[in-house]
Amino acid sequence: MSDCTIIIPCYNEAARLDLQGFVELASRSEHRVLFVNDGSTDRTAEVLEDLVTVNPHQLAALHLPSNQGKGEAIRQGMLRGLAAHPTYIGYWDADLATPLSAIDEFIGYLETNPAVDMLLGSRVRMMGHRIERQWARHAFGRLFAIAAATTLRLPIYDTQCGAKLLRAGESTRQLFERPFLTRWLFDVELLARYDSWVRDMAEYDDRVPREIELSRRIHEFPLSDWRDVAGSKVKPLDLPHALWQLRAIRRAYPSLSRPAAGRLPSRPETPASLRGHVNTNDSRADVPEPRSC
Repeated sequence: MSDCTIIIPCYNEAARLDLQGFVELASRSEHRVLFVNDGSTDRTAEVLEDLVTVNPHQLAALHLPSNQGKGEAIRQGMLRGLAAHPTYIGYWDADLATPLSAIDEFIGYLETNPAVDMLLGSRVRMMGHRIERQWARHAFGRLFAIAAATTLRLPIYDTQCGAKLLRAGESTRQLFERPFLTRWLFDVELLARYDSWVRDMAEYDDRVPREIELSRRIHEFPLSDWRDVAGSKVKPLDLPHALWQLRAIRRAYPSLSRPAAGRLPSRPETPASLRGHVNTNDSRADVPEPRSC
């Protein structure tokens, strides 16, 4: 199995972490797991340090000094993980709503589909799949998914599933080299950045419809097993704020509003509505070293 690193963002997850699940993953595979403690105020830091000692070769913890949001925690974790030059790198929700066993399924898909750069977990409710989701959260998710797909101008079903795997390399590092505009909708902006990278490639043929080119490189993977886990920090009442942030992302990436091929700005300006909520640390700033690697 190919070399793979998985980033697990953690904020006050001491009571929800499936410690045994991560120990078993490390014992049955060579996958590396980097936990990013996003300034937790509970015992998450202590729990992670104890967990890392079980298998310091494959389990590591990176502690951020303060809470910076899920997007920034994943960004810093991805940059740290990419420094080890894995074949694949991705991120998984700490509550394991998507089972860790799906990692091998994701890797297998990428290995048999070499044109795909980014694989997105997708929570599609259909026969033969066990997708357990509260009705209210499902309704909220579908409304947001429609809005996100409209913003991106792509036929994407689920941007917010917490399981994603990418081919590692310089292009992937570029996707994470600067902070995201929002704390929670980084998944949507990540796709906008990838669109920018594809358009900027010298070999990109702008006669190919954008949707076709991106659909060749980005695939959604219907999960066979996913379940709601109590304690989610995202609530249905967050929808109006999320829609406002989608509008801010669309304004920051003008090409999302243009049907014709075009290049995105190299560094989008932070909208006034998001100033004060964005981590403006330069990506080149020192990132704390994980205690174990």
